[in-house]
Amino acid sequence: MDKNRCKWCVGIPIYEEYHDHEWGVPVYDDQKLFEFLILETFQAGLSWITILKKRENFRAAFDQFDYQKIALYNETKIQELLQDSGIIRNQLKVRATITNAIAFMKVQQEFGSFSEYIWQFTDGKPIINQPQTLEDIAATTPLSDAISKDLKKRGFKFVGSTVVYAHMQATGMVDDHVADCWKRTN
Repeated sequence: MDKNRCKWCVGIPIYEEYHDHEWGVPVYDDQKLFEFLILETFQAGLSWITILKKRENFRAAFDQFDYQKIALYNETKIQELLQDSGIIRNQLKVRATITNAIAFMKVQQEFGSFSEYIWQFTDGKPIINQPQTLEDIAATTPLSDAISKDLKKRGFKFVGSTVVYAHMQATGMVDDHVADCWKRTN
C-alpha cells in the first residue's frame, strides 16, 4: 500500500525517500546542519531535485561537508571545484561555502554549537504548521526573515529568507507536511 505524501514529492523515488526520512525531521547535529545549509545555498535559484541528485557528488567534492576543512580551502581547491561537473559550478556559491564554513565555526565558538544558535529561534523545538495543501506552505516567514538577517550580520552568504525557510523545513525546525500526508504531526 502506497502512503499519502506531500504532493511535491510524489512519483519521484529520490524525492519520496527524502520526504519520508529527512524533510521535517529535527536535526540537532552540527555536521548535518552545515550540510543542509550548504545544499540549500546551492539550491538557490534551482530545483531541490537537482541538488538531491548531486548530493553524493557534493559530499565527495566538499570533504563530506567537513566545515573545518572547507574553511581552509585555497584558490587551487576552488578552481578544482569549479571544474567538477558533479556539483553546481557557481563560483559565487563555491566561494560562499568557504565563507559560510568560517562563519559557522565563529557561531560555534560563540554559542557552543551551531545547533544551539539556530534552534534558539524556535526555543529548541519544531514549529508544527498545519497546512492543508501545498499552496498553504509559505516560502518565507517573519522568523525566516529574522534568521536570515542575523546570519547575514554574522557573515553568511546566500542565506536569504527563502533559503533559510527551506533550511528550516529540511532540518525540522518547521514541520510543513500537509493534512493528508502520513508524516503530518497533529
